[in-house]
Amino acid sequence: MEQSVISQSLPADVIALVPMRNVVLFPHVLMPITVGRVRSIATIEHALQSNTPVGIVLQKDAAVDEPGLEALCRTGTIANIVRHVTSADKTHHVICQGVQRFQIEELIDGYPFIAARIKRLKESAEVSTQAEALALQLRERAIEILSLLPGVPAELAHSLQATRAPSDLADITASLLDTEVSEKQMLLETIGTEERLQKVLHILSRRIEVLRLSQEISERTKEQMEDRERKFLLREQLKAIQKELGEDGENDQEIAQLEETISKAGMPGDIEAQTRKELQRLQRMPGASSEYSMLHTYLEWMTELPWRLPEETPIDLDGARRILEADHFGLERIKQRIIEFLAVQKLKPHGRAPILCFVGPPGVGKTSLGQSIARALQRPFVRVSLGGVHDEAEMRGHRRTYVGAMPGNIVQGLRKAGARNCVMMLDEIDKMSASIQGDPAAALLEILDPEQNSTFRDNYLGVPFDLSRVIFIATANVIDNVSPPVRDRMEIIDLPGYTQEEKLQIALRYLMQRQSEANGLREEQCTLTPAALESIVANYTREAGVRQFEREIGRVMRHAALRIAEGQQQQVRIDAADLDAILGPEKFEHELALHTDLPGVATGLAWTPVGGDILFIEATRIHGSGRLILTGQLGDVMKESAQAALTLVKARASDLNIPPALFDGIDVHLHVPAGAIPKDGPSAGVAMFIALASLFTNRPVRHDVAMTGEISLRGLVLPVGGIKEKILAAQRAGIQTVLLPARNEKDLRDVPEATRTAMQFILLESADDAVQAALNQDSSHVQTAGFKLV
Repeated sequence: MEQSVISQSLPADVIALVPMRNVVLFPHVLMPITVGRVRSIATIEHALQSNTPVGIVLQKDAAVDEPGLEALCRTGTIANIVRHVTSADKTHHVICQGVQRFQIEELIDGYPFIAARIKRLKESAEVSTQAEALALQLRERAIEILSLLPGVPAELAHSLQATRAPSDLADITASLLDTEVSEKQMLLETIGTEERLQKVLHILSRRIEVLRLSQEISERTKEQMEDRERKFLLREQLKAIQKELGEDGENDQEIAQLEETISKAGMPGDIEAQTRKELQRLQRMPGASSEYSMLHTYLEWMTELPWRLPEETPIDLDGARRILEADHFGLERIKQRIIEFLAVQKLKPHGRAPILCFVGPPGVGKTSLGQSIARALQRPFVRVSLGGVHDEAEMRGHRRTYVGAMPGNIVQGLRKAGARNCVMMLDEIDKMSASIQGDPAAALLEILDPEQNSTFRDNYLGVPFDLSRVIFIATANVIDNVSPPVRDRMEIIDLPGYTQEEKLQIALRYLMQRQSEANGLREEQCTLTPAALESIVANYTREAGVRQFEREIGRVMRHAALRIAEGQQQQVRIDAADLDAILGPEKFEHELALHTDLPGVATGLAWTPVGGDILFIEATRIHGSGRLILTGQLGDVMKESAQAALTLVKARASDLNIPPALFDGIDVHLHVPAGAIPKDGPSAGVAMFIALASLFTNRPVRHDVAMTGEISLRGLVLPVGGIKEKILAAQRAGIQTVLLPARNEKDLRDVPEATRTAMQFILLESADDAVQAALNQDSSHVQTAGFKLV
């Protein structure tokens, strides 16, 4: 049946089409085409059996396998099949000769090939004087461009000379153009002879300019190559003359030193053999060559790296404990983990040590912990700062293909440490970012993987280097910014913020002495009373670490140094009352007293990358249509928590003794101050519920209570994270009671004992527990439906 359809004749105005992906056929042009699609093969077979022409038409989108009418250009070329060959892979190779332009009017269904009703486009037989002039100019330009192209057969130029009809000349020249297929289709769609000649002439002129410029560049390059060969010959002659004069040993001393250092470097055999091969290349190079200096620098790097493993020093665990106690106050759990880490190193020196990652706010002692580990192990310590690194080459090194190439940060750190078993701190690992130069975090995967880093290959060195004996320690402020594959290779150790008592002890043990020495004071010349230090912590700083605290102590020390230097006093004693004159007015105050008796205000607890903080949830009512207005740069999760809290208040209206009429004709406005700071997360749900319950019951929230927890529509209080940081923030702000989800009770073990003793914690199972604990029990101010709206 299919064979009969293929062989049947078509109406005179219907033709079988061959859609082409990137080929445009012009009339009067012979062109080979390759056909592989089933419907296109059917077109060829029909044309061969019925001895009829085919229609060659361009697809608009080359990716479409079964083009319809919209996917085909409307103008194509009727072509006769001159020759047909089928290859072994069933691909049909056809040589077609263009005959005439046509335009597709519609596609005809019912054939195994694409058939279309067409309109033949006839060209005017009259040739104007303008067309003849353009054809003459086009012929000259076409012959000129053939002279610029290498390997063009002479018959092509004779063919152009023999073509007299301007229309035929334009089509033949257009088919020879090396231009975009869209431009060729545009020329095919141009029916007017004069207009087509002008367009072909314009494209041809542009190609001639490009070819001329390319020829000039080629000639200039050839001249440069000849000049380079001439200079090389002259250098060889100069070397021969210098050898005759006995002046050829200027680099022998450097070569000898490099050979000696290679022998002493302790490289593995295969690496040493490759390095000596590079040294032999250096010997053959002239000293004035730019490559000489590059290769000399590379060999210096190879000889200065710590290839040999130094002798291991026994680990003294008691000494390590003394070092940690001397360098750090508190952090008992972290110190215990470090001692365990050192104990494993002592029992199995050649084992694969876990990679520790200290995560915490700035100023809590992450970097100094790494230095203490290095001191306890008696190994060199080197710090590699990764903050702002956005190029993979900064980790793996640059390839030695250009001047200025250098190894990556890891190899540079090893050279600086001078030992293959050093303690290397990868600082600010969460501050790396990917860019068009690659992702440096991807390079860290090999560096931090004990299975792979024994054969770490730096692009600059070009040889494997064993990193398995390096103890890597990473630091980060926010572990969420570290990619999951990198995070998977590390053991995360959280370092929360310090309590007020811990900061006071840190100041007395470390900061006072350090700032006295930094400002040229002896210990007895300046004394800060404990009350003064407590006032600085409470009123002049609000941070998880102690950096700002140390800066404020430094300001006090500088004031004392000025008074002593001017001879006013020999000893200065600073009390809390003196701080206002030295540091200015207090920078932080407890805002809780400002909201003591205001219904609709609750104190929440938040986690930030630099520790915990408190935030206030303010709610009020205005005349409206029942909307919930949210302000304060709240994120999507926090907005959903506010909506859930309002819905829960309405659902519990009868339990809270709220008349239903209170919700009619009003808008509720919920605001979280510090509007310039974005806020998000579910942990403010309880605080929002309490603020709204306080607003509608007219019962103020206790001013000494702060709360955290996620709220559900069933009234359940769900657990949240960052409990320790939030509790420490509440203590800094003077909060006495903290409301927590009951399922977060386990997290209280991480809170310092002094803080647990000083504060009261109420565990919440449901929203009713929160109302009972947070709202004042005096209900004499419950409003009725006639309350005055703001």
